[in-house]
Amino acid sequence: MTDRSLVVLSAGLRQPSTTRLLADQLTAAVAEQARRRELPLRVTPVEVREHAHDVVNNLLTGFPSTALGTALDSVTRADALIAVTPVFNGSYSGIFKSFLEVLDRDALAGKPVLIAATGGTARHSLALEHAVRPLFSYARAVVVPTAVFAAPEDWSEQSADGPLRARIQRAAAELTEQISRYGGAATADPFALTTSFDQLLASGD
Repeated sequence: MTDRSLVVLSAGLRQPSTTRLLADQLTAAVAEQARRRELPLRVTPVEVREHAHDVVNNLLTGFPSTALGTALDSVTRADALIAVTPVFNGSYSGIFKSFLEVLDRDALAGKPVLIAATGGTARHSLALEHAVRPLFSYARAVVVPTAVFAAPEDWSEQSADGPLRARIQRAAAELTEQISRYGGAATADPFALTTSFDQLLASGD
């Protein structure tokens, strides 16, 4: 069976970060679900904060650095994406949105995506449905039904059968199911001929 690729996009601004912690727990849950299904899975983490300056430069110049280009290519070629952002002022972080803006406009089309977020209060969980989900829906991604939000109290109350763990497991199962069905990212061949030689010869008449 061909390996499936999962990119984990984490937009935490500090190290250590609860955003990265949530991303890691989601990744582990998806990896376990894939193992149970005997679905080979390659995981590539992408820390947005490491590309912050390059993202801004790309927005200004239109050209990515080598490191940013590699990160963008990994997202484009991935079979699925976990995207986790901190919530500020009721919405996703600016650098999270900026990273998505420098992707090719078709990079997320049809791609299974699990969305998640962290915030200082449970009230910020509404940002997932009112801001993050529409963002990926606009990019024509296939966003799984369960979005995962973690507030400070979720970490202190976390247990094997706690509410955060239950949401993580449910979302992981939904994403793994989508990965198993996904046909793969279609990558255009820059050297492929879009016009036959007969058409090229005819156009010279």
